[in-house]
This record gives sequence, C-alpha cells and structure tokens, in this order.
Amino acid sequence: MLVIDDNVDIRFTISEICEFGGWSIEECSNGKMGVATYDPGKHDLIMVDYHMPEWDGLQTVRELRKIDSHVPIIVLTVDERLELATQFTEAGATDFAQKPIKAADLISRIKLNMKMAKMQDDTQTAFVEKGINEDTLRQIKRHLNQQTEPKTINQIQKELPVSYQTVHRYLNYLVDMGEVEIEANYGNKGRPKNTYKII
Repeated sequence: MLVIDDNVDIRFTISEICEFGGWSIEECSNGKMGVATYDPGKHDLIMVDYHMPEWDGLQTVRELRKIDSHVPIIVLTVDERLELATQFTEAGATDFAQKPIKAADLISRIKLNMKMAKMQDDTQTAFVEKGINEDTLRQIKRHLNQQTEPKTINQIQKELPVSYQTVHRYLNYLVDMGEVEIEANYGNKGRPKNTYKII
C-alpha cells in the first residue's frame, strides 16, 4: 500500500502499524510525489494526509481518481468538519482515519476497505453517485435492516467500522433516495435527536 504524508513521524507510526498487520508500505512525503509513485499493480490501498505542501490531500485524491477509480483511499486528518468530509467523498475518498492515529482503528479500516475492494466486480463502478461507494452503501443498508428500532448516527457509527462523517453522508443519501426516514426522538430532556430507520 502507499502512504502519502509530509510528516515523517506519522509515516513511521503508520509503517509500524502496517508491519504489525502484515502489510508492506511505500512512503511519499507529498501529494504530487504520491500520484507519480502510485502503481495500480503494486499498491492495493492508499492513505493520504489532508494538510500537505504543494498538493493538499483533496487535490491528491482527485488526481489519484483520474488514474484509478477503484483503489481504496483512506484520508488521514484531524479536521472533523462535515463539509470537508463531503468534499473528500465527492472527490473519491472511501474512508477517514482520525489523527492521532490509533492502531486498532487504522487496522480495522484497512481490512474493511481492502475487503470491500475485493468484493467489487471488475465490471462495477466503484462510485455510483457523488462519491457513494456501492459496498459501503450495501453495508449500511444491511445494518439498518437488522435494526429493531430507529437509531441516531452516533449509535449506528459505533456498530460499524466507518467514520461518523461517512455514516452521516450515506444516511442523508438514503433519505434523499426515499429508502430511509428520519424520526425525531424527544427523549426525557434537551433538544430532540434525529433517528434513522429503513423504510
């Protein structure tokens, strides 16, 4: 797999985690170098930092997608803004890993993304609309179908190996498609919380 991050300490940490997980990595210190280095026959997953000189992570993801529409791309960032997550998913990112990097979280995300990539048939398009990944969509819908009662985004995210931003985006997509509905849960006190259930 390929790791693109300008911070040498982060690259070292990821290298150690991946070595523990049984994966070998190639490192690049900026986005432009990473795009030039990427080899579809060699790298089965890419990790991209957001804040980098020359090309930031967003531009890097866009350039990588021009080369390969299928390879999983995990974005590394401390920025949890929903609008940023939306920009990245529209550019083609498949998942997010929050910094500081946690070994268990990163390993689970790598395994999930690589498993999903293997499940995709060569004839399928990885992104059906606005960065929506077919396998992630299927996984979230399957989880919703197994629910016995509507749940909040936080509750759903805790039961899936994907980020809060990803769950939020996919639920909104399913609401727009008429497959999921939102219910307001007023609880005992405070503002009502939105819960989601499959229709």
